[in-house]
Amino acid sequence: MQRILITALFLSIAPMLAFAQEYSIVGIVVTKDEALPVDRATLFLAETGAVVETAHDGTFELEAAAPGPYSITVFMPGFTTMVKEVTLSPEQPVAALELSLEELSIDMESVEVQASRGIYSMSRLRNVEGAAIYAAKKSELIELDKAMGNLAANNAREIYKSVPGLNIWENDGAGLQLAIGARGLDPNRTSNFNTRQNGYDISADALGYPESYYTPPAQALQRIEVVRGAASLQYGTQFGGLLNFVFKEGPRDRPFEFTTENTYGSFGQFNTFNSVGGTVGDLNYYAFYQYKRGDGWRPNSGYEQHTAFGNLQWKPTKRLELGLEYTHMNYLAQQPGGLADFEFQQDPQQSKRARNWFKVDWNLAALTLDYRLSSRTRINWRSFLLMAQRDALGELGPINRPDPLRERDLISGKYQNFGSEARLLHQYKVNDQLSTFLLGARVYRGFTENRQGDASADEGPDFRFLNPEDLEQSNYEFPSRNVSVFAENLFNITPRLSVTPGARFEYIRTASDGYYKERVFSGGEVIFERRLEDERVNERSLVLMGLGVGYQLKPGIELYANYSQNYRAINFSDLAVVNPNLVVDSLLTDERGYNADIGIRGDALSGRLRFDVSGFYLRYNDRIGLSEISIPDPIVIERLVAFRTNIGDARILGLEAFAEADFWKLFVDQDSPWSVLAFVNFSYLQGTYISGQRQFTGNDVELIPPVSLKTGVTIRRGGFSCSYLLSYVQEHFSDATNARFVANATRGVIPTYTVMDVSASYAWKRYRVQAGVNNLADASYFTRRATGYPGPGIIPAEPRRFYLGLRIKI
Repeated sequence: MQRILITALFLSIAPMLAFAQEYSIVGIVVTKDEALPVDRATLFLAETGAVVETAHDGTFELEAAAPGPYSITVFMPGFTTMVKEVTLSPEQPVAALELSLEELSIDMESVEVQASRGIYSMSRLRNVEGAAIYAAKKSELIELDKAMGNLAANNAREIYKSVPGLNIWENDGAGLQLAIGARGLDPNRTSNFNTRQNGYDISADALGYPESYYTPPAQALQRIEVVRGAASLQYGTQFGGLLNFVFKEGPRDRPFEFTTENTYGSFGQFNTFNSVGGTVGDLNYYAFYQYKRGDGWRPNSGYEQHTAFGNLQWKPTKRLELGLEYTHMNYLAQQPGGLADFEFQQDPQQSKRARNWFKVDWNLAALTLDYRLSSRTRINWRSFLLMAQRDALGELGPINRPDPLRERDLISGKYQNFGSEARLLHQYKVNDQLSTFLLGARVYRGFTENRQGDASADEGPDFRFLNPEDLEQSNYEFPSRNVSVFAENLFNITPRLSVTPGARFEYIRTASDGYYKERVFSGGEVIFERRLEDERVNERSLVLMGLGVGYQLKPGIELYANYSQNYRAINFSDLAVVNPNLVVDSLLTDERGYNADIGIRGDALSGRLRFDVSGFYLRYNDRIGLSEISIPDPIVIERLVAFRTNIGDARILGLEAFAEADFWKLFVDQDSPWSVLAFVNFSYLQGTYISGQRQFTGNDVELIPPVSLKTGVTIRRGGFSCSYLLSYVQEHFSDATNARFVANATRGVIPTYTVMDVSASYAWKRYRVQAGVNNLADASYFTRRATGYPGPGIIPAEPRRFYLGLRIKI
């Protein structure tokens, strides 16, 4: 731990060491045709390995160690790559350059982005990228080709290791469902992020049920874009922000490429990933098929998954590109259920549920259009269609009671959604400074059908209702409508100062139409039943505002701050599910609040250190959380269960810090082929209920680990890489009552845990071998308590597991 603290201290103070260089190369990067400054172009100094990016006014500074000749390479998506030679001497220790980039006749962004981000596994989005503005926003960009870890299992702990402040739930070892939350927001199926794939929605219903049952395979991804709460103006009103999965494209320089990657792991895990791609004339294509299976480490936890994707990108002219995409995913998984606290202590591997199953079928299609009106103006349009279904089958009774072996509960959800979003981005000059205006509009129509009733008492995956015409629990339809208009403008006031105001108008209509049943049991028999018809409509319109400010301390180092309002509509689908462990308040109201960030970020020490340190304030009014309530019980007269309601107003503050440096090139040999990248990801969060229901005022906000630390090192030379990752998460509460223990284990503390992962790979020509160990020390821990599926109760995390994979590219 002492070494970790010393490393963290160095990474914190190292930016101050960047000001002591004697020789340097300074200048500006502009467009060749109109001499406009190029924001965040990447410059690479071959002799020192330094990598820097231009400021928003196109300026840069590269520090050199000694006099002599230097070669500078300039990368920028959409422009030709440029190489410039320069010589420094004692008589001329500083070289001033103006570098002009020429626009490409074809879109080589997929090629350039990979080269332009340097050696680091995580960077941030440019101020203007594609048809979006990210200036002064807290953003992270994860590049999967540089990521080390168990990508075949979508291991979120390794993939998102560089994103501070995330709370990651581990539901299964296969990565079937991603569950991450930021800044104290519920991680369940990533429902507090606007989750997208290539810029369009992939969740079940963005308004009525924003949970993501489909997670794109990490092996198919080029990068993952994460933008925090300030993304609410461009990507929806939610508090969490944006999570966008960007797929690979086919290579631009050859007509055909085939890749196959097969991975074997502990507990019967097998994953095969196969892709094809290439460019034929004006047509680029990419497609993959993934098959995954496993037995699971606990009894009753086997799974099987199929995922397929196809993408065609046609560029008939220099300015126009049209795209067509289709995604299909289905899986069947047996769920071993949760455990009570004492059972987890006895044997976390045991299973008390042998009849629980989960099935998902996901179909997603999209049409895309990108049109460049000029070098300053572009149009981006995405339309998408979702046809999907998920079915949950099993016994949901309290986990501290045995399975009664009666008819199982079946919850079936069908989702039919359509959305279309268009953006216009225009760059213009004001007082010789380049500004950027963004205008967008979105229409969305969702339709969710949720049905709940009795199914067979057998053990197998029989997803059929016993009485489909008169369900025992509920039958609802949830139509939703949404129209949005949003605008942002990046004003570069001076070469160093930028201001980005924005606004978003939302019209939201959610509705429910159906029935639910009240039933009273005695001796296992129904003695009273009443069917209640339910029809509701909720229409609202609102305007959200935001503001971002950025200030360049020097080229590559920026102070930034932002503020944006947030809003989250209640999900009518929450009210329709009958769960013996959970009661939902029928008077739930929408949640409102805002996010604010202030921080410093950039590159120092000639690009060998990358850092982002920020503080945030999140105000969450009428926050929905878990309380407790007494309900009648045929065995013990009455019992306490979780009660989902508006707890009150919450205040969440935090520090989020990330730093990564190449220690070998800093301290040993800057020209060495060796690279030793060390990183620290640290967050300190504090959440408190400041008003609302009296019994909760002053309580800690649930789902907030006060301290989270991830740190590790990656060593590279040539085709060889190896990495070590340590993850530490401090104890925190799972509900607003701050209960430490309840009998059915649906609420209570999440104890402190520490997990280590190691991986190694070697690439030679067309081959790549990778192996690793997750949970190296075989820690026994859990990350969540569930009120429903995949529980209820404690969901144990996986023990130590091994994996070995081979990739061949032809």
